[in-house]
Amino acid sequence: MPAVSTNDLKNGMSLNLPEGLFSVVEFQHVKPGKGGAFVRTKLKNVRTGAVLERTYRADEKLDQALIDKREMQFLYLDGGSYVFMDTTDYEQLQASRASLGSSAQYLKEGDSVVLQMFDGEIVGVDMPAAVELKVTDTEPGVQGDRVSGARKPATLETGLVVQVPLFVSTGDTVKVDTRTGEYLTRAGS
Repeated sequence: MPAVSTNDLKNGMSLNLPEGLFSVVEFQHVKPGKGGAFVRTKLKNVRTGAVLERTYRADEKLDQALIDKREMQFLYLDGGSYVFMDTTDYEQLQASRASLGSSAQYLKEGDSVVLQMFDGEIVGVDMPAAVELKVTDTEPGVQGDRVSGARKPATLETGLVVQVPLFVSTGDTVKVDTRTGEYLTRAGS
């Protein structure tokens, strides 16, 4: 592992600490009037999402984790495993739903994503900001029931349930924000 100085930290940089794999959320160099300089950091555990605050001496060496980002295409669901194909060398990879986290609920066959790999393990998934999914089940809107902002639940083709406006019906395609899981707009059918 390459060592990196605390003076060279950047937001988003990954570190392999004894407690696990962490990403730098923010850092601040502090030079007090007395004593040596230090670096105050806020680190996020890549696997659990827990945030940790740590203080290091200036120029202290930490292990930098090199994250391999690979563009993959989701092929199909095989039992409980998601099967991906690397778009450069056509190598296939199986991933569990747990390793994909919340990203799994937005994936449909043929979608391309960037998988973040560390030591052969998936540690993150870069999704597009929004995805288009087909509505497989929702109650029909009742004529005259047009309360402003009224919503109803809709089940999408991946099994995700989102709140949609009353005019959305089964068979429509909707755009969903992958960061919040909220309905954005109805897409062209």
